[in-house]
Amino acid sequence: MAQTELISGPKKNVPIRWIPTDWIAPAKVEDIFPRSERPVEVDVGCGKGRFLLARARHHPNVNFLGIERLLGRLRKVERKVSRAQLDNVRLLRCEASYAVRYLLPTAAITTYYIFFPDPWPKARHHDHRLFSADFLSALARTLVSGGQVHLATDHEPYFLEIQDLLRLDHRFESVPPFEPIEEERTDFELAFLGRRTIFRASFRKI
Repeated sequence: MAQTELISGPKKNVPIRWIPTDWIAPAKVEDIFPRSERPVEVDVGCGKGRFLLARARHHPNVNFLGIERLLGRLRKVERKVSRAQLDNVRLLRCEASYAVRYLLPTAAITTYYIFFPDPWPKARHHDHRLFSADFLSALARTLVSGGQVHLATDHEPYFLEIQDLLRLDHRFESVPPFEPIEEERTDFELAFLGRRTIFRASFRKI
């Protein structure tokens, strides 16, 4: 059974951090969320949590897992989740690629949100990019049939590369892009809104 770290909220203890007990095998949904009958959506690289918290508030009957590598950011999001008394949010500190490939449950995720992944613009660093054939296989393994992947980035070359990867993969089909409401825009997007073009795409597992 996976562990869940408790952070004291204003009125009650709210379970927030998911700490896997097995770091080399996929978990079960009930290891992460007590209300495991709810749909599960994943915010990959949740950053400061603006999108994650807004989405969770608007959809209380959906479970949300935020994945973030940086501990400082994760702790800030933990405090926000605790203050908001959100019982449908869990957080995982981990590299996104590793989490999706090895830790997330099979055929259990309804939606992935992958906003502004690091483009690693220098050619010699391209192998550090999140999207690859292996990562697409991990998305396909963890998504339910009809599950979706929503992407946003301000880096056009990387966007085109990701689009090509997904369009050539017979396990996915293109659907109309997801557009967040104003409250759900990430801090990164708000910083560049109106100054850079935001490229968006969405794909569904066939």
